[in-house]
Amino acid sequence: MNLSFRQLSTFLEVIRSGSISQAARTIGRTQPAVSALISGLEVELGFALFHRKQGKLIPTPEAQYFREECEEIIDRLERSKRTLQGIASQKHGLLRLACHPAAANHFLPESLTSFLTNKHDTRLSMTMRSSAVIEDLVASQQVDLGLAESPQPRSSIKQRIFDMACLVALPGDSPLTSKDQLRPQDLNGLDMVTLFPEHTTSIQAREVFDKARCQLKSRFELRTFYSGLPFVEAGGCYMICDMITAFSYLQQAGAGAKIAFRPFSPVINLSVSILTPAYSPQSLLTRSFADYLCERLDYVQASMSGNL
Repeated sequence: MNLSFRQLSTFLEVIRSGSISQAARTIGRTQPAVSALISGLEVELGFALFHRKQGKLIPTPEAQYFREECEEIIDRLERSKRTLQGIASQKHGLLRLACHPAAANHFLPESLTSFLTNKHDTRLSMTMRSSAVIEDLVASQQVDLGLAESPQPRSSIKQRIFDMACLVALPGDSPLTSKDQLRPQDLNGLDMVTLFPEHTTSIQAREVFDKARCQLKSRFELRTFYSGLPFVEAGGCYMICDMITAFSYLQQAGAGAKIAFRPFSPVINLSVSILTPAYSPQSLLTRSFADYLCERLDYVQASMSGNL
């Protein structure tokens, strides 16, 4: 059986109007064309749909049953059409994301809030994990996109890399705020917040302090930069931290910020990457959000480099 959408919709219009001529006017076709569509439909079905009685077109009992089936089919097709239009306009779909702690507290939720405006039927699944775990989640296609510290290249992952220079977080009333840039000599022997020894920023910091023959005094050793901010706010403690943490803090604190940030020299880099699976196609929604996230990361770099 080979039924077409045109046959089904024409049949519904005929049975609703009760007239071939009226149905032809409604759908903008000729009477012979409508009659031919109905005749072809009856041949495909193997039974009559209408008979004439005293000049009127009377649906058969089989036609009444078939009408219910047609209405359900047409309604389902219309729903599918609306859904597909929503997918094309990125108003329908599911975003499965994973991000590292630096982005999870403010940056990524704020970016998503902006991106999802007017996308009321888009669902979101977001999880916070360590960068190493995010790498595996992306590689195994358990998430559509990850934001993490840049991993070593691997064939199962595509990545867009953003090299971001770390900044020094210092109490807002510290005398060091008078400097436009801080060096190891300025922090020599001062209480510092650092991450665990194996983290790339800790390794780089030890190298530059040793080269400058300065003491890196790690008083507080933490797992994330975000958890170090209260120690800096309390005064008397400093932290070389990533740019996203600094940006997020300033966005949230506004005029009430108790922490200042200054560039550090020599540069300590902490690159982040947008990660996507290499062996599965991206949805339009994921691709669009990845592009938007690139713009947001560019904005972070521009604003923190020019407005410190």
